[in-house]
Amino acid sequence: MNKRQFLKSAGMLGAASILPIGNIFSNTQNDNTATAKDEQGGCVLIPVETAGPFPLDLTENLFYFRQDVRENEPGTQLNLKMKIIGLDNCLPMQNVRINIWHCDNVGNYSGYGSEAGLTYLRGYQITDANGEAEFITIFPGWYPGRVCHIHFQVFVSSQYAAISQLTFPVAEKQALYSASPNLYPDGTDPVAIESDGVFSNGYIYQLATLTPSSIKGTYDSYLEVTVQGSGTSGVGYLEMQNAKQFILAQNYPNPCYEATTIPFTLMHPSQVVLELWDLTGKKITTALNGNFKAGAHTCEIDFNKLGVTPGNYAYQLVVTNSQGVFKESKRITVIK
Repeated sequence: MNKRQFLKSAGMLGAASILPIGNIFSNTQNDNTATAKDEQGGCVLIPVETAGPFPLDLTENLFYFRQDVRENEPGTQLNLKMKIIGLDNCLPMQNVRINIWHCDNVGNYSGYGSEAGLTYLRGYQITDANGEAEFITIFPGWYPGRVCHIHFQVFVSSQYAAISQLTFPVAEKQALYSASPNLYPDGTDPVAIESDGVFSNGYIYQLATLTPSSIKGTYDSYLEVTVQGSGTSGVGYLEMQNAKQFILAQNYPNPCYEATTIPFTLMHPSQVVLELWDLTGKKITTALNGNFKAGAHTCEIDFNKLGVTPGNYAYQLVVTNSQGVFKESKRITVIK
């Protein structure tokens, strides 16, 4: 399997299509107000927002599967961490995909107008066992009529995704702009959050933190996002089709140190390929490639032998039999 094939399947963790905007909110609110769910432990569903005029399809380009989305764009470095939580039980949702995209330091979006064909400040990642994914980007600028913001999409399954936007505390944001007039020539953001049509009816659950990081001149940002679900990937049509062929379990232990075990169960005799990839879309190794009988199986991966450094990776199982080709991916964390 090549990089393009992996990215297309890992992009949805087995459900590799972005659904039309009109179809993905069938289980969400129709307005933008947050609805508290006191009986569900206090989790609050993220407000639904428009995808905006510049979403693009982030699975169509190899370079979008990445943590660092800057591509040398000027601006103050922003380390953005997002945590995805299931509304039903307020637990982290692992192995879901987060897309982000935003404008550059002067309000331009890649892929449109004078920026057609460019890909900067767009990317997606897969959440880890804590429901978290991290991006390295620049702090976005602003453009007329909109407060500074970042778009994001959370793809839970082939039948459900949530689209929203985040913004930042005013004082911290304006101080960042003022500290770097050479990077942000348009100056401070003139739009009040309450005056922005997207956030005018409330933004408390879309307000990310913004704090100086341990590296001088860079900033950290964090946002918890609650979506429909119960602390695990949702089940859509493609996931149900996979379940008729195989079950791919989470590796154990996870996080892991020197080695880990990946369990899977086949419903029918099949050809199996299991590959390990890093989060930039580079294949590390093919751990399995052969024919297997129906039943329970495991694959052992020794990270010392592979020379794998601590970090986050993705493993993908490809099952081929008389009924077709079926794929699923999960994220794995290697620590010291």
